[in-house]
Amino acid sequence: MSVDPATLRAAARRAASLVAADQGRAPAPPAHLTVLEAVRPAPGGDRPRPRIEPPLVTESCLRDIPNGGSFAIAPRARVTDAALEAAHRRGIRLVESVPSAAGGLRPVLGTARVAVASDHGGFQLKGPLLESLRELGHVALDLGPADERPCDWPERAHEVALAVAEGRADLGVVIDTVGVGSAMAANKVPGVRAANCWDEAVARNAREHNHANVLVLGSRHLTALEAHGILQAFLSTPPGGGRHARRAGILDTIEARHGAHRRSHD
Repeated sequence: MSVDPATLRAAARRAASLVAADQGRAPAPPAHLTVLEAVRPAPGGDRPRPRIEPPLVTESCLRDIPNGGSFAIAPRARVTDAALEAAHRRGIRLVESVPSAAGGLRPVLGTARVAVASDHGGFQLKGPLLESLRELGHVALDLGPADERPCDWPERAHEVALAVAEGRADLGVVIDTVGVGSAMAANKVPGVRAANCWDEAVARNAREHNHANVLVLGSRHLTALEAHGILQAFLSTPPGGGRHARRAGILDTIEARHGAHRRSHD
């Protein structure tokens, strides 16, 4: 099958743009989802099947979106700074979507209240993630701190965990230097399932398989771009049903059993 040289050049430009964005290590939110024809023929000589490709999107992609409207975005895609500024200025909500079985796009993100806190080691990463949440259309609840003065990670994690357990937030995000300690602290609160995630695959697994409701990040091992991708994967993955729901329910049983044991010894 011959391929139009213009198509190849366009694909090369998109790939170069994405590499440049990664090398710049700049935080980049997602972008518009486009459907392109595959360049390889499908088995059996059928027509090529559409494949999803996340392009780098510029301000011109938002040109026909009305002010206050919504814009479908793809996981792990990127937009330019100019497009981000235009979306913010015009009140355009970025809504992450995935291909549906019937064709078209199926939204997987609604508006969620997300409690966010860090210790001093995670403070520099907290600001970009708060912005990411707002750009994705969520309500970001900043629980502090307000500066980089030393503070105690168990207290920051406890505040986020309580906000989730008490229903003041739907999900939580805690950022410290490595992530292990804050996950331990958050998981002391009944009803909280905190997961320390270091890449997007782990974040999706934590949500689908384990029904995690608090994301913990270690700033020492992540760039802002990587942290954004993990956050987006965590938010866009719904808790799984079937065997995943049954096994997550075992966590509730274990928690209730040991809670009753502690009360009997008080």
